Amino acid sequence: MTIVYFIRHAHSTYSPDELNRPLSEQGWQDTKRVTELMKSEEVDIVFSSPYKRAIQTVEGIATHFNKKIFLHDNLKERILSAVPVENFNDAILKVWENPNFSFEGGESNVTAQKRAVQVLQQILSDHKDENIVIGTHGNIFVLMMNYYDTKYNIAFWQQLKMPDIYKCTFEENQLVQVERLW
Repeated sequence: MTIVYFIRHAHSTYSPDELNRPLSEQGWQDTKRVTELMKSEEVDIVFSSPYKRAIQTVEGIATHFNKKIFLHDNLKERILSAVPVENFNDAILKVWENPNFSFEGGESNVTAQKRAVQVLQQILSDHKDENIVIGTHGNIFVLMMNYYDTKYNIAFWQQLKMPDIYKCTFEENQLVQVERLW
């Protein structure tokens, strides 16, 4: 069995600079709690989206277990649109209702899911029977889970917290158990 801990980043200070958006004060507080909770788990390797808020959320875990954080560009959040959308929740609903739809310059659910699942499957293949932390984002994380089980959908995404932790057990390339830790 391979365990993947999907860790959705903590609250961040809004900025249009997706790559460098840092955690907020509340995010830093929550990150300490994430690290404390993860100390009781075993961790063999840590991956993260290249976005600062995702890295910052898993830094304490990597430090505690004396692990390097391996960044992977395809673990970044889905690109919704090239320009800010008028109503974020309506825009998210639209891409979930039609998985092939994309806003100009954005990714459809199908496209974003494909790039993220490809990385996840490579990680599962390369780190069989290990305990893996992945610092990630809400929408891309749910799209990865949705690939394995369609009950992980927009309703599931809407109830996620910042941060959030899901312990997912894989047997080969099959998702066999999901447990919320946060």
